[in-house]
Amino acid sequence: MSPSTDLQQPRLGCGAVIQRADGAILLVQRGRPPEQGHWGLPGGKVDWMETVEHAVIREVEEETALQVTVERLLCVVDHFEPALAQHWVAPVYLVRAQDTTIASVQEPEALLGLGWFTADALPAPLTLSTRKALEHLSIAH
Repeated sequence: MSPSTDLQQPRLGCGAVIQRADGAILLVQRGRPPEQGHWGLPGGKVDWMETVEHAVIREVEEETALQVTVERLLCVVDHFEPALAQHWVAPVYLVRAQDTTIASVQEPEALLGLGWFTADALPAPLTLSTRKALEHLSIAH
């Protein structure tokens, strides 16, 4: 491999699988690249000196108003976007909502919508991280 420049360093993101008792999963529709218009898991960038678990909790609340508790690591997704010169590493966690707050879009500049979807009625297109996480979720059950 050739040496990387500062612009070629992997970036750290995170995602959350939030599943209701009926099995439906919360997805958000991305309003920005990469994968603009795709449906994906709530999540985002991990801040400097922030634990990944804290970033998951923070990002879910910032995007959906839900307060969650991390249950366990589900998978880690490598996402390559050569056209944008990006490489994302994104741990995806299974989380649980702490209360009965109704999920709602809190960042309309970044998200086009959100909804609860069952495995037999998923929207399209799905983000890479979401497809990978759902594969791991079905293996775990």
